[in-house]
Amino acid sequence: MNIQVMPEHKLSSVVPLKQCNVEKKEVELILVKDQNGVQYTSSSIIPTPGRRAGPPGSGSEDERETWGKKIDFLLSVIGFAVDLANVWRFPYLCYKNGGGAFLIPYLLFLAIAGMPLFYMELALGQYNREGAATVWKICPLFKGVGYTVILIALYVGFYYNVIIAWSLHYLFSSMTSELPWLNCGNSWNSENCTDPRDPNKSIPINGSYTKYKTTPAAEYYERGVLHLHESKGIQDLGLPRWELTLCLVAVVFILYFSLWKGVKSSGKVVYITATMPYVVLFVLLIRGITLPGSMDGIRAYLHIDFKRLRNLEVWIDAATQIFYSLGAGFGVLIAFSSYNKFENNCYRDAILTSTVNCITSFFSGFAIFSVLGYMASKQGVKIEDVATEGAGLVFIIYPEAISTLPGSTFWAIVFFIMLLTLGIDSSMGGMEAVITGLTDDFKILKRNRKIFTFVTAFGTFLVALLCVTNGGIYVLTLLDKYAAGTSILFGVLIEAIGVSWFYGVDRFSEDIERMMGFKPGLYWRLCWKYVSPAFLLFVVIASTVKSSELKYDDYSFPYWSNVVGWGVAMSSMLFVPSYALYKILSVPGTFKERLAYGITPEHEHHMVAEGNVRQFKLRHWLAI
Repeated sequence: MNIQVMPEHKLSSVVPLKQCNVEKKEVELILVKDQNGVQYTSSSIIPTPGRRAGPPGSGSEDERETWGKKIDFLLSVIGFAVDLANVWRFPYLCYKNGGGAFLIPYLLFLAIAGMPLFYMELALGQYNREGAATVWKICPLFKGVGYTVILIALYVGFYYNVIIAWSLHYLFSSMTSELPWLNCGNSWNSENCTDPRDPNKSIPINGSYTKYKTTPAAEYYERGVLHLHESKGIQDLGLPRWELTLCLVAVVFILYFSLWKGVKSSGKVVYITATMPYVVLFVLLIRGITLPGSMDGIRAYLHIDFKRLRNLEVWIDAATQIFYSLGAGFGVLIAFSSYNKFENNCYRDAILTSTVNCITSFFSGFAIFSVLGYMASKQGVKIEDVATEGAGLVFIIYPEAISTLPGSTFWAIVFFIMLLTLGIDSSMGGMEAVITGLTDDFKILKRNRKIFTFVTAFGTFLVALLCVTNGGIYVLTLLDKYAAGTSILFGVLIEAIGVSWFYGVDRFSEDIERMMGFKPGLYWRLCWKYVSPAFLLFVVIASTVKSSELKYDDYSFPYWSNVVGWGVAMSSMLFVPSYALYKILSVPGTFKERLAYGITPEHEHHMVAEGNVRQFKLRHWLAI
């Protein structure tokens, strides 16, 4: 019930007791005012079995929307984490970095950093029942990192939706008796187009088949879909292509109507988008292993070369792949888990969903490399000449292989449906992080969620129009490198430090115990406090050192475009120091008192006035 308190009186914050074997009770307060103006408080005890106390300062659990079913949440998390990178990046990295040997650093980083960070974000959102910004009521000085990850999620939506639009375009184009990338002679083909099936023409392969840009499939992608040949560079974008614009409109409408009613609607969409990729991968694998040369591809994928583990680049690839694959740091896991019931077992969810994600990555490699083996056999080249990653794999090499199969139209439709569903639920997650993060922070947006959802979707559409122009691939490449590169690594590093060190691993563990009735083990606490921050620091440094000049194939971007890119990256990262500075300057008192208010949970601010600040004591920093 609503409790009305006279303005001159304040409710003191009450920290919930640890879970114990007693009946849970709820206290109903009633304020009574007598004739002489003296206020009295009476109370009654209402037993409420089966419910644990929520976080300090939170309202009733019923005030926040929850998932319709537990499976809605699990499928949403899996759908977000399992995205295009599971198909177009992991298999190639595994092949390139020693095959089965690559699994050693990959699984190691999964255990010591991937799962702990995944678990931390799920628990953080579920306990506080807030989005990525307002969850930092636990340490207000760090609220800027919430805005950082929200802005990054928005940036990613600008270009990720375009990749989904490409998939939709390919899907529609596949609905013909003859696939448009099967041969030359189309309006978009150049005079240099060479059909690899033509015995009178040979393809002069110099190093790699994937570098040859005049096959029908390559020309369809770059000339028929992107119209890249009509642009001289990022300074010459041209107008949006109407075909891709219509596909982009369709994608944005799908996202809007999936999210406008909150998790009640999005939780039902993922029944299709999160499960369809597994059905398609299985079907493609069964078809793939029946093709000639498929076993050569699978053997190349699984070959074990332990000597590759001596190469630092292998470990860097494993670390970055684990981080980006699980999707920590985009505010999505925090947003999704904030709609869980308070007592939900998020520990089990973290183990289950992160494991499913990694198994999916490994499994997809069989479906990909069985077809690449067939492709290499058919073209008379080595596996290494057709093995690639990214858009080149799913929009050129794989479609070219499919086009040579009996019933190619069916296989193309199935494949691009998989890409479409892989992209849709990942994009839904990113947009939900933005919507939840800002509606929790600004109540006027929460009251008008449907309108705000439309504004967000329409805003991403307007910016994405830059990526569907003739030179749009250059804008997309720039955003992909800078919008969610160093900035997201920086954001998650600050997040891990804020939770593990300033809020405190011991206090965070007690929060988890209040939810689930058991405290995280020493392993998880050590990972949160020491291993995960060290891992993130390693990835930040490695990614910065490994960073190369911004290029797309043979095109080198002008200097000014790199400046713009760093401006995009800094625009999100600057929220961390700027908000911290704002927080310190906006609070009265000495610098020490201002700092104390900034690093103390909001429900404990009365302790600052009493001079009892736990972060100013050594035992806080030593506690695990």
